[in-house]
Amino acid sequence: MSTTAGNTKAYADSSGSFKRRGPRFTDRIVANPTGEGEWPAEPGRYRLVVSLACPWAHRSVIVRRLMGLEDAISLGITDPLQDDRSWRFSLDEDAKDPVLGYTHLEQAYLARDPEDGTENGVSVPAIVDVASGQLVTNDYPQITIDLGQQWRAHQRAGAPDLYPEELREEIDGVNEGVFHDVNNGVYRAGFATKQARYEEAFTALFARLDALDERLENQRYLVGDHITEADIRLFTTLARFDAVYQSHFKCNRQKLAEFGALWAYARDLYQTPGFGDTVDFDHIKRHYYMVQTTINPTQIVPLGPEPSAWLTTHHREELGGSPFGPEGSAPTPLEHPLRPLGPIDM
Repeated sequence: MSTTAGNTKAYADSSGSFKRRGPRFTDRIVANPTGEGEWPAEPGRYRLVVSLACPWAHRSVIVRRLMGLEDAISLGITDPLQDDRSWRFSLDEDAKDPVLGYTHLEQAYLARDPEDGTENGVSVPAIVDVASGQLVTNDYPQITIDLGQQWRAHQRAGAPDLYPEELREEIDGVNEGVFHDVNNGVYRAGFATKQARYEEAFTALFARLDALDERLENQRYLVGDHITEADIRLFTTLARFDAVYQSHFKCNRQKLAEFGALWAYARDLYQTPGFGDTVDFDHIKRHYYMVQTTINPTQIVPLGPEPSAWLTTHHREELGGSPFGPEGSAPTPLEHPLRPLGPIDM
C-alpha cells in the first residue's frame, strides 16, 4: 500500500530522511494550447479524480469549487482505503467510476503509458481525458494554478483571482517555505526512520508554524487582503493537523488549536464556502490511520478531535479584507455532500 496520502511515491533514504518523488505527468490544460504537452481547456472533456483524505488533492477540490467549475470538470472520488493497486473506486456503484468505467485510478496511468505509467506511483489529484481514458496530469501544484488562471472563460461570476500577477512573487515565496516545512514537513517528521532526521523536521515545522502565527496576527490572509493560492495550500495541512499529524506523525509540540492567530485563521477559512464544506474528517482519519500500517499497525482510528470546534467564533473579519476580494462573491452552497454513497471497507 501507499505510504503517503495521495501524492507520489516516497521513501526514506540511508540517512533516515523522508523523500518525495515528484509528479510523473506534467502536461498542462490551458486556454490556448500552442505545443506538445498542452491540452485545451474544454468543458466536459476531463474528470478530476481525488481522494478526500489527501491534502494535495484537497487543494484542487477547493479551487474547483471556488472557481465554480463543477459543470465544466466532473469529480471522481476514491475510497480512502487503498488496495495493492492503490486508489480504487469502490465507493461507486459496482465499484467502478461511473464516468471512466475504471475500478482503479491505476488504469488511467497505464492507458497513458503502459510501460512506465506507474513508475512514480499512482497519485491524486489526477486529471483524466474522459474520451481516451488517459491520464493528462498529476502535477498537483500546477493543477490548481491552471484551474484558477486557464479556465477563466468557464468560471462562475464572482470567482476570485487566487494568483494575482502583482502578488505572485510573494505568494511563491510563502508557498516555498510552507511546502518544505509544513505541507511536506509533517511527512518528513512522520516517516523519518532516524531520530535526528525526525527532530530536524519537527524543529523546522514548528519554527515555520510559529512564523506563520506571527505573520497572521495583524493580517487576515497570508498574502494580500483576500484568499490566494497560499491560503489554500496551507489550509489543507492545517485541516489535518490535530486529527492526524499531531499524533500519528508525532508533530506534538502543540496542537493547532493551541496556537492563537493560526488557529483563528484556520477556523476563518474553514467557515468560508469552498473550504470547510470540502473537508471530510472521516475519510482523512480512516486513510491515515488504516493505510499507514508502518506507523499504526493496529489500524485503530481515533474518535477525536471534536469537529464542532472548527465552527467557533474567530473574529478574523476585524482585521479587514474579504475572502473573495472586493468584486468577488462566495460560491453557491453545496446541495449534497461531496462524498459518493457506498460502504467503506474496514
